[in-house]
Amino acid sequence: MRKALQLPLQTFSLIIGFMVWVILSGLIPFIKEDISLTASQLTLVTAIPVVLGSILRVPIGYWTNRFGGRLVTMISFVVLFFPIFYISHANSFSDLLIGGLFIGISGAVFSAGVTSLPKYYPKERHGFVNGIYGMGNIGTALTTFSAPVIATKLGWQTTVQLYAILIAIVVLSNFFFGDKEEPKVITPLAAQIKNVYKNEKLWFLSLFYFLTFGSFVAFTVYLPNYLVEQFGLDKVDAGIRTAGFIAIATFLRPIGGWLGDRFNSFKILIGVFTGLTLSGILLAFNLSFVMYSVGCLCIAVCAGIGNGTVFKLVPLYFSKEAGIVNGVVAALGGLGGFFPPLMLSLLYNLTGNYAIGYMAFSQVASVCLIIVFVMLNQEKMKEPFLLPEGTETFNKKSG
Repeated sequence: MRKALQLPLQTFSLIIGFMVWVILSGLIPFIKEDISLTASQLTLVTAIPVVLGSILRVPIGYWTNRFGGRLVTMISFVVLFFPIFYISHANSFSDLLIGGLFIGISGAVFSAGVTSLPKYYPKERHGFVNGIYGMGNIGTALTTFSAPVIATKLGWQTTVQLYAILIAIVVLSNFFFGDKEEPKVITPLAAQIKNVYKNEKLWFLSLFYFLTFGSFVAFTVYLPNYLVEQFGLDKVDAGIRTAGFIAIATFLRPIGGWLGDRFNSFKILIGVFTGLTLSGILLAFNLSFVMYSVGCLCIAVCAGIGNGTVFKLVPLYFSKEAGIVNGVVAALGGLGGFFPPLMLSLLYNLTGNYAIGYMAFSQVASVCLIIVFVMLNQEKMKEPFLLPEGTETFNKKSG
C-alpha cells in the first residue's frame, strides 16, 4: 500500500516545489513597484532560482538513490523555510538575489521523484509514470495564476509567507507516507559519473531536455512581465495567460511519455523539434499579439510532449546509472531555462527587438532535429530496435 502512494505523494511534492520555484517571476510585477529594479536586474531576479535548482539536481539524484526519496524530499523542503522568510522581508535587489538563489532548491527536488519512482514500476511503464510525475509542473501554473490574485488583496510579502504552509504540508506528508524501505543504490558518485560521462547519448539527451524543458521554464519566468511590458496586459491577465501556457505543456507531458512507450521515441522527437524550429521563426517576426500567442502555444505543445519523451529514453539507455543521469539531464534542462531570458534581454538592449534571440532558439531546435535523425538511423542498424524492455522486435507499422 505504501508503495502505491509514492507516485501521488512525489507528484504532490513536485507541484508544491514548482509553485515555490516560480514565486519571484509570478510576483515580479508587484515586487518592482516596491523595489526599484532595472530591466537587467528584473530579468536576473526572475532567472536566478533556476541556477541552484538546476545545479543541485545532480547531487539530489545521487542522494535519492543513496538515501531514498523520502529523506531527501523532507530535508529539501525544510531548508526552503529560510528563503521564503528572507524574500518576504526583502527590500533590495541583493535580497531578492540571495533569496531567489536558495528558492532554487524547490526546483531541484524534481530529481528526487524522477530517480525514486522508476524503482516501483517495470521499464515498459517508465515513460508514462515519469510523465504523470512530470505533471507536477502544473505548480508553476498555480503560482502564476493565483499569486497575483492573492497579492492584489494581501500584498506580495504576505503572499510569499503563505507558501510556508504548503512547505510544511509537504514535509509532514513525506514523513508519514514516504517509503522508508525504498531500495537503495550505493555505487559511489565518482564511479557512476565515470561510467556515463563518455557516452554521447547522455549529452544528446541533455541537449534535448535543455531545449524542451528549458523553453518551458524560460517562457514560464519571462512571460508574466513580458506580456505586461510588451503588450500592455493587466498583471492578473498576464498571469492567467502564462498559467495557460504552463497548463498545456504540463498536461501534454504524460502524453509524451505514453507516446514514447507506445511508438518510436525518436520519431516523436522529430515532430517536437520541427515544431520548436518553426515556432522560433514565427516569434522572430514580432507579429501581432494573436500570432505571438500562436507561437507560444506551439512551443507549449512541443515542450510538453518533448519533456515526457526525453525522460522515457533515459532509463532505456542508463538503467544502472539512472540516478546520476537523471540528475545531469534534469540539471541541464533547468539551465536551459536560465539563459534564454538573459539572452533575450541582452539582445533586446543591443538591437531594440527580440528577433535575434528567437531565431537563435530556432537554430538550437534545428540542431537537435539533426541529431535525432542521426540517432534514429543508428538505432535502425541495430537488432532488435530500441524498444521498452520485453518487446522482441520493432513494429515498423506502429513506429
